[in-house]
Amino acid sequence: MNSSAQAGRGVLVMGIGNTLLRDDGVGVTVTEKLRAEFDSAEGLRFVDGGTLGLSLLPDIEDARSLIVVDAAELGEPAGTIKVFRNEDMDRQLSGKKSTVHELALSDLLAAASMTGRQPVDRVLVAIQPASTEWGLDPTPPVAESIPTACSLVMDMVREFSE
Repeated sequence: MNSSAQAGRGVLVMGIGNTLLRDDGVGVTVTEKLRAEFDSAEGLRFVDGGTLGLSLLPDIEDARSLIVVDAAELGEPAGTIKVFRNEDMDRQLSGKKSTVHELALSDLLAAASMTGRQPVDRVLVAIQPASTEWGLDPTPPVAESIPTACSLVMDMVREFSE
C-alpha cells in the first residue's frame, strides 16, 4: 500500500451506468448483485453511482480503496472484461472518452486528488457493451460476463482488505 495513504477507510465498490440503457447499466447490476450477498461485510460499502454526480465525491474521498464497475468501449467483443489499476485506470480515464461516465469519474477522482483524499487503491472493471439502446436487460454476452465480473471484484476486495 502507498505510504502516503490518506485517512480513507474500507473498500468502496461503485457501479456506474444507466439501467434503462441495456448494457450501459452493467456496473450497477454487478454492484447490486454483490450488495445482495455481501452488504453486511465490515469495511465494505456498495454505491449505485448511476450516471455519476458531484454528490459521490464524499464517498470516494472516504474510501481507502475504490473499485468501479462500468460499461466501456474497449474495442473488444461484447462481454469482454478488462481491469485497469491505479495509474492504468487514470490513463484509461484520461484518454479518449467513450462514455460520459468516464468524463465524470475522471473529474471526481481529480477533485479527490486536489483535496489530497484520492483512494490509494483505484480499480476500474470495464465491460464491453453490445447495446446501449433502450431496454432493461443486458444483452446475452454482457449478462454472461456478470458472474466473472462479480468474482473479479470480490477477489480485489479480499486483496485490499488484507
